[in-house]
Amino acid sequence: MQSFFRRLGLLSLVFASCLTFFGWSHPVNAVGLNLQSVPALAVTYRNPVDAKLGTDYGQKLDLNNASVRVFTQYKGMYPTLAGKIVQNAPYSNVKDILDIPGLSEAEKNAINSNINSFTVTEPDVALTSGGDRYNDGSYNAANNKTTSDPNVGINKDAYTGGS
Repeated sequence: MQSFFRRLGLLSLVFASCLTFFGWSHPVNAVGLNLQSVPALAVTYRNPVDAKLGTDYGQKLDLNNASVRVFTQYKGMYPTLAGKIVQNAPYSNVKDILDIPGLSEAEKNAINSNINSFTVTEPDVALTSGGDRYNDGSYNAANNKTTSDPNVGINKDAYTGGS
């Protein structure tokens, strides 16, 4: 009797394997659907960040999604004014940054001189590095002097008398 159950189990296993193989190799036909086949490479995934790069976000600094660090390219904005802008976000339009409480005239002038370089889109956590807009974790040795080379960032003229 034990031999019978072994043979029955083995036969069931072979039968189930055949059904599984044919079911997986023709899944659409197995359920009676008739769909056109599409090559796998023809369908591409476009993540939300790539889609946003095609808008003003890709051309201008987005006030709702930028970290403090990106304001370094604008004179008079980094770090103090950039921190105020990031802290008071989100904004519904670019001119809202002029309504930040406590802005000095110099800060308002810095904003106005760069206002055409800014845009506003919906805040997106994927663009703000997990919500940390003060320290986005991007360390560039050329700009931030964060490197293992002890000579980077040292003003050698200060030690050599300018020669």
